[in-house]
Amino acid sequence: MIRISNIKMRPGHTREELVKKAADMLRVGPWEFTGFSIWKQSLDARKKPDLHYVYTVDVEVPKEKRVLERSRCHQAALAQRQSYQFPRSGTERMREKIVIIGSGPAGLFCGYFLAKHGYRPLILERGADVDTRVRDVEAFWRTGCLSETSNVQFGEGGAGTFSDGKLNTLVKDIQGRNRAVLEVFVKAGAPGDILYKSKPHIGTDVLRGVVKSMREQITEWGGEVRFFSQVTGLKIRGGAVEGVIVNGTEEILTQAVVLAVGHSARDTFSMLQKSGVEMAAKAFAVGLRMEHPQDMITRAQYGPWPEESSALRHLGAASYKVTAQTQGGRGVYSFCMCPGGYVVNASSEQGRLAINGMSNHARDGRNANSALIVTVTPEDFPGEGPLAGVAFQRELEEKAYALCQGKIPVQLYGDFRENRCSTALGEVKPDTKGAYAFGNLRRVLPEAISQALMEGIESFEHKIQGFSRRDAVLSGVESRTSSPVRIFRDERGESNVLGLYPCGEGAGYAGGITSAAMDGMRAAEKIAARYAPVKE
Repeated sequence: MIRISNIKMRPGHTREELVKKAADMLRVGPWEFTGFSIWKQSLDARKKPDLHYVYTVDVEVPKEKRVLERSRCHQAALAQRQSYQFPRSGTERMREKIVIIGSGPAGLFCGYFLAKHGYRPLILERGADVDTRVRDVEAFWRTGCLSETSNVQFGEGGAGTFSDGKLNTLVKDIQGRNRAVLEVFVKAGAPGDILYKSKPHIGTDVLRGVVKSMREQITEWGGEVRFFSQVTGLKIRGGAVEGVIVNGTEEILTQAVVLAVGHSARDTFSMLQKSGVEMAAKAFAVGLRMEHPQDMITRAQYGPWPEESSALRHLGAASYKVTAQTQGGRGVYSFCMCPGGYVVNASSEQGRLAINGMSNHARDGRNANSALIVTVTPEDFPGEGPLAGVAFQRELEEKAYALCQGKIPVQLYGDFRENRCSTALGEVKPDTKGAYAFGNLRRVLPEAISQALMEGIESFEHKIQGFSRRDAVLSGVESRTSSPVRIFRDERGESNVLGLYPCGEGAGYAGGITSAAMDGMRAAEKIAARYAPVKE
């Protein structure tokens, strides 16, 4: 296989044009290729509006060494793809099925790879299956009636099911887990371009079908997924787990429990602390969502393309990433940016309100929104102990709920800056899932956080013109950016309670769909390397 890098193409090009460009670089005809695939694609937008895609492609031709020598192409070299390898099974006998708590990305991928290799895991999910969950969430957005077991945070697929479905990660991946995650998603129905795009995303509408397909594959391989099955206790003997208690009554015996509960399982964190599982409060971030017209963001990022340009349609809705350091030393940055998306009521507890962002695969909504957040550390929390961050989150969410009686509080940025409640919208109209009302968000956040946000937003104006426009819409509170705790684990992947394997976002070891999925795979590897597959 020959890998050709740094192939530049203008937006709107065809696949045939890319194939011909690669063939020309190797001095062969396109018809001589016996194989052609895109390995990577990124967008170079540094010189607006002179944009171009940058590709790395893999091609196969007869007599590859001779073709390579004859072409004298410095951008081409022989290459071989490395594939992910699941470890060889261990020899220790397992008496009962492995139990996985949670069906978010970490639990789902842990279960997928264990089931694929004959372990028949049991996945226990406190929330509903994805179809029921979608109905419950849409009913909540329509009526304000919250189900604490089936909502944006809890249920099949985890919190990421109601998101933009971003799949990029900064995690180093020498073992090939990242590629394996993307390949599983594609097999389950995700679009094939996520395998090579530099910023892949699925979108909430497509992701719902993907997680359902993965669950069906797990059960086909002999695994089991049970919904409305909350683990409310652990059975521990001699410092090792020997079972779990489900819904307060049912006991399930097991030697291995994978803890993939997600960042919002606050009652589970409390149960684990009472059970003697070692954990600590960790830094996370809080802030607000900010909405701008998507067209404004796209123009700022891509330049003055004509409205009717086919290239502009090919580029789609633009995203952004902005960061700033305040004079007081706090970092302010964008998080979970949703092009053409919605601000959603993501609450999971009565009397408390949290928000998130969500996009469909097409990213065709009128607004761009992003969380603008500020890092908070245990020094910022009012309490002590490993759950101090949870108490801090709840305090903010209670204030947000009270501000507008459970509706999403919104405020124009100009009014936020002047510390007054908005009374009318400007050109930017909120695009929300769930009812909204005007409220002064300065009453929700600590003043130090509000000041840091304003300083950051003003600095972002120098990067994206119009970012600090006074009619941009803020909403809050964004409090569930990551887990407020870290559950300790050793090199074997176990907590201080032997047989308990913390992983994913909830345990404090991931920050997004892909990194959580990869961490779930690590847990599966640790277990598989020790135990032999289950024998019925």
